[in-house]
Amino acid sequence: MIIDSTRFGEVEVADDAVLTFPDGMIGLPGARYVLLAASPESPFYWLHSAEHPGIAVPVTSPWLFFADYEVRVPDEDARRLELADPGDADIFVVVRATERLEEFTVNLAGPVIVHAGARLGRQIINDTRGYAARHPLFSEVELNDVQASSPRVPVAAEAF
Repeated sequence: MIIDSTRFGEVEVADDAVLTFPDGMIGLPGARYVLLAASPESPFYWLHSAEHPGIAVPVTSPWLFFADYEVRVPDEDARRLELADPGDADIFVVVRATERLEEFTVNLAGPVIVHAGARLGRQIINDTRGYAARHPLFSEVELNDVQASSPRVPVAAEAF
C-alpha cells in the first residue's frame, strides 16, 4: 500500500506492516499506523498514521536510553492487545524533539505497547515509579553511545 505523508511524500509499505490501534493514540486521530525509519542504524522511528498524512510522532525503545526503565502492562490492556506473554510486546516511548538536542524529552509515563504477532498497538498509562511525560532523553546516555535495536514489528520503510 502507499501512504501519503506530508513529511516524506509517498511511501510504499507492506500490508503486514500496518499496526492497528483499536482505541487510537492519545490525542491523535486514526487507528492504523506504521513504523518508518531513516535507516537500520537509527535508534528512532516515526509512528506514522496510515490514514492521516500529517500525523507522525517520533518514537524509540526506552531501554536504549534508560537501562532501568520499568513498564507494567495492566491485565486489561494485555487482554486487549492479545498478549499472553510479555516477551511478545515491543515497547516504544514517544519523543518530543526540539531545536536543541539537549532539550529532547520522552514520555515515559505513556509508553506505546505493540503486540508484533497480532499487529495490535495501544498507548497505556505507566504508573510504575511515577515516570514523567517529559523526561529528558539524554539524562543517562549520550546520543553517540546509543546502539540501534530492531523491533519485531516490521519497519514499513526506510523512506527518507
